[in-house]
Amino acid sequence: MSNDAELKAKFWKALKSDRTALIGLRDAEGGRAQPMTFVLDGDETKAAWIFSAIDVDLVKEAGPGAPALVHFASKGHDLFATVEGRLAIETDREMVERLWSPFVAAWYEGKDDPKLRLLRFEPGLAQIWLNENSLFAGVKLLLGIDPKKDYEDKTAEVRL
Repeated sequence: MSNDAELKAKFWKALKSDRTALIGLRDAEGGRAQPMTFVLDGDETKAAWIFSAIDVDLVKEAGPGAPALVHFASKGHDLFATVEGRLAIETDREMVERLWSPFVAAWYEGKDDPKLRLLRFEPGLAQIWLNENSLFAGVKLLLGIDPKKDYEDKTAEVRL
């Protein structure tokens, strides 16, 4: 597996596990990001899904294929990513059925709640960084080893 493929796999695994990231629309004002919970459809990595409500700014401003930006940090801070993509309101009722869970149900009055909206984030270009343990890097430096050389394999700009 190539370095890019490994980093992509680690990103999707971390997002599936941690689920929360900042997302905002890219507009003339620079966009405001807000934390949202992402849902992945099994091992599918062509889109990430967000259950939200009609009165949330992100939903109000999302148009069909609106340019969006996701900022992600894993819980252990061992992986960071910025992902460009497109955000749209999903109208496929089957996706609501497929992605529905007790966690989502706690926020809504059922799958037919008139305020419920499902957003689809389609990722594009991403920058992914693995965070080298600073203690480990310090030991390498003491041993005369340049820790930056190892770090080269821990960053990538990839298409997700």
